[in-house]
Amino acid sequence: MDNIIQEKINQIQLLQQNMQNFAMQRQQFQVQQTELESALAEIDKTAQTYRIIGSIMVLTDKEQLKKELDEKKQMLTVRINSIEKQEAKIREKAESLQKDVLAELENKNTDNSNKEKKNKRQDN
Repeated sequence: MDNIIQEKINQIQLLQQNMQNFAMQRQQFQVQQTELESALAEIDKTAQTYRIIGSIMVLTDKEQLKKELDEKKQMLTVRINSIEKQEAKIREKAESLQKDVLAELENKNTDNSNKEKKNKRQDN
């Protein structure tokens, strides 16, 4: 196999690994985001809110806690969107490389087939 084709295949594999890593990160952030949404929903239902500090729970200002959780949620949304954009770019690049590799392999097969036909004609 040509070195160029092999190099492109290696790049595709690396891009696929990167996509898997991004997918795992995105999933972790989505879980955190879901937990924050749940916590925010619970805050709206209660009169008093508590924060865990170390191994104790401390009474906390409801609005301040809500504000902090909203900020964390916004930050996670930004991170998730960023990861999704990176995933899309990597996916496009991998698809492009796959098309290149397939086209090169088809051309190589066509060239080999044409050479075989030519050799058979010369033998006759």
